[in-house]
Amino acid sequence: MFWVLLLLLSWGVAGTACTRLCLAAVRAAAVDEDAARAHDLTLYEAAFLSGGPDRVADLTLVSMARQRRLLLAHTGWATVVDPRGRDDMERSVIGAIGPEGQSRIAPVRAAAAAADAVRGIADRLVSAGLAVPDGARTTVAAGVRQVRLAAGVVLALGVAALLAPVPSDMPRDLVALWFALPLALTLSCLAIARVEVHPYSRWASPAGQRLLGALTRRTRGGGDDRTFLTSVAVRGVRAIGEPNLRAAFAHREYHEPRD
Repeated sequence: MFWVLLLLLSWGVAGTACTRLCLAAVRAAAVDEDAARAHDLTLYEAAFLSGGPDRVADLTLVSMARQRRLLLAHTGWATVVDPRGRDDMERSVIGAIGPEGQSRIAPVRAAAAAADAVRGIADRLVSAGLAVPDGARTTVAAGVRQVRLAAGVVLALGVAALLAPVPSDMPRDLVALWFALPLALTLSCLAIARVEVHPYSRWASPAGQRLLGALTRRTRGGGDDRTFLTSVAVRGVRAIGEPNLRAAFAHREYHEPRD
């Protein structure tokens, strides 16, 4: 019977996607809670947990521009004002701009995001149990997307089964009920994931997400540079309110990374 084959396919798609999501959630939750409690996030670390290497590069560019040591033009160019970097990330940005002291923002950002300084930040966060290891970096978010896709596939297969010929002794309502079971599995899995592991972070472990939330609460309502840079670290360049500085990142060659 054709509808039975479609039902088996539905169960296979739904079961595989839900299993992958469950395993991803278990791996993401396997962190050292004691190490997480003892860790005090730096702005670079907060940026990495929020948006990965690209966010760290963005934060560095914005921080140097705020201190007038780097000029970010609204045309999308970066110009070095002070060639002395104060940390490894700033030295990476200055090195990416090159000896001429001027470059487009997009290649500078890409080079800084791939620098050894960012890899060092990532390694420290993974060791502390705050970041998701490379091998599992897309697991929870990708798992949720796979389960959503599986729900759509199950629904489509169910419709196809109802439109296909079925034995006269098999009520179509019963066929629909059989397909409702794998659909219910995918939807319930999504609901549990929404409650237990939302937001679905590509970079931060559950412990890292809690530290990010605590950092945001501590700096909320302030008006100093630390608060501003914390907003950029957590939310990205969309948190920039200064028109001239925001225009530099709004250039058509720049693309805000997805969390």
